[in-house]
Amino acid sequence: MNAALRLTSASTILSACLSATLLLAGCATAPPTESGKADIRADAATALAKARASDSTFDSALRQSRAYAVFPSIGKGAIGVGGAYGKGVLYEGGTFSGYCDLSQASIGFALGGQAYTEVIAFSTADAVARFKAGRFAFDAQATAVAVKSGAGANAKFADGVAVFTMDEAGLMYEASIGGQKFSFQPG
Repeated sequence: MNAALRLTSASTILSACLSATLLLAGCATAPPTESGKADIRADAATALAKARASDSTFDSALRQSRAYAVFPSIGKGAIGVGGAYGKGVLYEGGTFSGYCDLSQASIGFALGGQAYTEVIAFSTADAVARFKAGRFAFDAQATAVAVKSGAGANAKFADGVAVFTMDEAGLMYEASIGGQKFSFQPG
């Protein structure tokens, strides 16, 4: 394949990724149908059960928190410029509170795609309030802990937040600058 064709193919793929990320970021936070809402809540419950099965100490981190957001499936992809998106649910005091979504954009050296689950535990009322007001954003790549045996017991809350990830599937090589932003809609 000649260099001009490779460059055109890469540009086309990059444009498609950016367009998809922008379209996803414009989606409503809560699923539009009752069955969609039930599905995301069931998926979040399954993700929590799987995290608990993977790490018996995971519940201790959740018990320390005032609230936690569960994103059962976040899709992430990049060719230089990348994006990620996922829908989830927020639990306050262990009870369903509403729907949330995560969007991420990154720029830097990144190539590939992956899917993963993310759980964000909030230990302070201020952190929960910032999250629900849409004023919460951070670079989770620097603070996430993989859920495995003992990870929950060693959870460190920074600025009222601890982040856990699990079940990464796919291949992604990344050295990038990016941040995650969130939105919330009461259930």
